[in-house]
Amino acid sequence: MHINLLLHPIIIILLSYILQKYKHDVQKSLADSALLKELFLDLLIVIDLTNYLFTLCFLPDQSLSGFSSPNRSGHSVFFLELEAKMETAMEVYNDVEMSTPPIKRRKKKSKVWEHFTIGVTEPGCRRAFCKGCNQSFAYSSGTKVAGTSHLKRHIDKGTCPALLHHTHDNNDNDNSQPMMTTPKSDHTPRRRYRTQNTYVPFDQDKCRHEIAKMIIMHDYPLHMVEHPGFVSFVQALHPQFDNVSFNNVQGDCVATYLSEKQNVIKSLEGIPGRLCLTLDMWTSKLTLGYVFITGHFIDSDWKIQKKLLNVLMEPYPESEEALSLAVSNCVSEWGLEGKLFSVAFNHPASKTAVENIRSLLCVRNPGVLDGQLVIGNCFARTFSGLAKDVLDKGKDVIKKIRDSVKHVKTSESHEERFVELKEQLQVPSDKVLCLDDKTQWNTTYNMLVAASELKEVFSCLDTADPDFKQPPSAEDWMHVESLCTFLKPLYEAASTLQSSGNPSAVTFFHEVWKTQSDLSRAIAGEDSYVAGIAKTMKEKVDKYWRECSLVLAMAVVMDPRFKMKLVEFSFSKIFGEDAGKNIKTVDDGIHELFNEYMALPAPLKPASEADGLSDFDNYILETTGQNLKSELDQYLDETLLPRVQEFDVLDWWKQNKLKYPTLCKMARDILSIPVSAAAFDYVFVMEPREMDEYKTSLRPETVEALICAREWLLESDASSQQMSSAVVNAEA
Repeated sequence: MHINLLLHPIIIILLSYILQKYKHDVQKSLADSALLKELFLDLLIVIDLTNYLFTLCFLPDQSLSGFSSPNRSGHSVFFLELEAKMETAMEVYNDVEMSTPPIKRRKKKSKVWEHFTIGVTEPGCRRAFCKGCNQSFAYSSGTKVAGTSHLKRHIDKGTCPALLHHTHDNNDNDNSQPMMTTPKSDHTPRRRYRTQNTYVPFDQDKCRHEIAKMIIMHDYPLHMVEHPGFVSFVQALHPQFDNVSFNNVQGDCVATYLSEKQNVIKSLEGIPGRLCLTLDMWTSKLTLGYVFITGHFIDSDWKIQKKLLNVLMEPYPESEEALSLAVSNCVSEWGLEGKLFSVAFNHPASKTAVENIRSLLCVRNPGVLDGQLVIGNCFARTFSGLAKDVLDKGKDVIKKIRDSVKHVKTSESHEERFVELKEQLQVPSDKVLCLDDKTQWNTTYNMLVAASELKEVFSCLDTADPDFKQPPSAEDWMHVESLCTFLKPLYEAASTLQSSGNPSAVTFFHEVWKTQSDLSRAIAGEDSYVAGIAKTMKEKVDKYWRECSLVLAMAVVMDPRFKMKLVEFSFSKIFGEDAGKNIKTVDDGIHELFNEYMALPAPLKPASEADGLSDFDNYILETTGQNLKSELDQYLDETLLPRVQEFDVLDWWKQNKLKYPTLCKMARDILSIPVSAAAFDYVFVMEPREMDEYKTSLRPETVEALICAREWLLESDASSQQMSSAVVNAEA
């Protein structure tokens, strides 16, 4: 019996020793298997039971603390060791209980566990150890789990020294073996997951390209790459990035421009018609001029398109050769000989300067009305000039209105009194007062309109607000109404130009004709103040009409809703007795241009399209050629189409290109003529745009590269977004 009882503690001591020696292995096994945990708990029960049996058999009247009795010295050492081993086993049990959740964990499938192992550093705290560099990271503390995002960053971003060194070693070896980013280890799982390693090798050239693209698209200064803040930021992102200088990024931006330019060249090579140019002259504080040259055309899908082609620096913008030299450089650079149709510009030019451009069109682009399609002043600049004349005539009364509005808007208490008085007087207007920007005439017009509708409140404001000393008089308000009468049609016409993506010349034929008629009636009126303003305006409208009437009228003729009928009607109202002469000028011009298109060589049909009826075609020409009308005459003799508001003239010509093959080509070029050289966002600006001081400090070639590349990149991004939206809508 004593032998059996002695065997039990010996076995228990050995098991306790084993548990203590392999404590970490036991914990790891317990995290994966509930069965081992149950076995461990059973083992502790056996230890407790054995302890109790020994107490009963050897020392029935004493506790385990009395094992050190002198009479039983041999047993006391034995049982003291047994008690120590039991305490060690209990510690192992407690550690396992604190670090192991009671529920069964699912297997870890994240790719990070190919590079990390988990180890317990202290009770209740586990950390992840990198297999490559042995660096430890937080994993869990108590019930809180840190996740794996920081572990992924360690391996994906190349911050692990061992992993990065291993990658560089593989890149240096010129062999065909795939790059292994995971160091070999006996603990690497055998299972192969489908997720691929997202580690991307650092690419200095790509980073420089993206920096250049960022600077271009967001109009950042080139020197920003040398700013300490930017250098520190980039170094924090990736220490391996080599800092770039101003010269480096300037070269990268020019390289981006040249790359994008090739795409523009390809797009221009495929246009089916001719190109119309607009010249927008910018000024600078250094008295240098910058000519923005934009090409307008109708693509194969009959949509109006435009491309910024050049930004050329002109040292002497006021010279008579400045504009013609810019056009000549553009034609030579882009290979546009024989492809131009018209030129429009917004810079005041002398007759000599206009003749220089016209002569250039005749030489470099023969066969288009001997260079007559030159618009000497664009629509936006003309109407902005008219608005400026109106505002100059009424500058005194406008100042009074501006001061009155300023009194209300610059003080919260004044505005509260104004609103209270408006409610008391029950003025029905919903207009909101606002101060104007003197550089944009539409803001002044809106200020005058709002103040005019609230004139009753201003007239009584001195009674409610003692600080308001000089309200405008009744005569002042009459002048304000007259000014608004002149500005309203100009504002509506310019708003049409701004709201429409690519308004046609037909639209502005109506606007110019209507404006000229209104001014003629105003001059004939009895109000001398109104007549004086109208007379000044009409002189500029007449000048614009003389220069652009042929172009605008030809566009009207190409609209099947109007044709020559609207030209005849409007000219009779405008020119009176001279209407017949001006109508004949348009009719002769449209027929002369059509004959020039008829003289152009027809494209050769491939042999596969031949139908074997060439003899029949010759027979038709011989038998009916004398009486056969031209396409133009057939088109003009046909009945006008109904005037539908949503009529698309370009789509109509697209549908009738087989019926009018030659006339269709001419219509494509005429309808692509732009009526304004100014950007749509600046139609209300009264002064020419000015190049900023930073760009004027750069080389002219760099300025052109930055501005053109930005325009092209933004267009490309917008086109990509439209295509993505179309795909999404199609899938939906």
